[in-house]
Amino acid sequence: MRELDDLLDEGATVPVEGWDFSWFAGRATEERPPWGYARLLARRLGTATAALDLQTGGGEVFREALDGAAAAGGGPRRVAATESWAPNAALARAALAPYRAEVAEVPDDAVAPFEPGAFDLVSSRHPATVHWPGIAHALAPGGTYLAQHVGVGTAAALTDFMMGPQPVSDGRSVARAAEGAARAGLRVVDVREATLRLEFFDVAAVAVFLRKVIWIVPDFTISRYRGQLAALHEHIGREGSFIATTTRYLIECRKPHGVDGW
Repeated sequence: MRELDDLLDEGATVPVEGWDFSWFAGRATEERPPWGYARLLARRLGTATAALDLQTGGGEVFREALDGAAAAGGGPRRVAATESWAPNAALARAALAPYRAEVAEVPDDAVAPFEPGAFDLVSSRHPATVHWPGIAHALAPGGTYLAQHVGVGTAAALTDFMMGPQPVSDGRSVARAAEGAARAGLRVVDVREATLRLEFFDVAAVAVFLRKVIWIVPDFTISRYRGQLAALHEHIGREGSFIATTTRYLIECRKPHGVDGW
């Protein structure tokens, strides 16, 4: 087993821009939901005329779905995305350039700076903030919001290990999402939920994960949490891994005719 200092030094230097998790191969695993979000989105993109991806990260998942739609002979004429973090926005512009995408750098809780009702498909994978009125504003009448959201209690075992026992909020629950969608005038037409296994095989993977997925331990730095990381390193040495769970839910909403989202 590698020494703690070497692992933490490595964990401090791995780039965390974008949503490419390939570095974790062999070091951490996360079970995927059964519905296959990227494939499902690709099918919807195949029949869309204008598509907007919110909080796109580096555009990796949206690009994968667009490529899938194009391979099947379809795809929207207009492609747009939003992203709040400048390094990710730059990655997204490069990733989505083949589709002439309009990538807007805006805060997660802001309305996308496009004309009202411009998109018949709005998507998002793991949004940090779900701005339901803004989604309704962007959607054309009859348009669809298709997204995979992070659910309640995701990685709670890791949060508690690092920070001590924390209260579990229902802010990310399916019920709260359905309430928000309804208040914005959207109709929920499909919800699917899954609890999934998350496993880390070394402490460098934990450090990179917490640097990348910043809401798990909001004030995380390696130096601030070195004691907890050392304890987690010992746990992995004894048990072979550290195991947590994540929750994900797929949600699909429709905007009825006559709804303006405000």
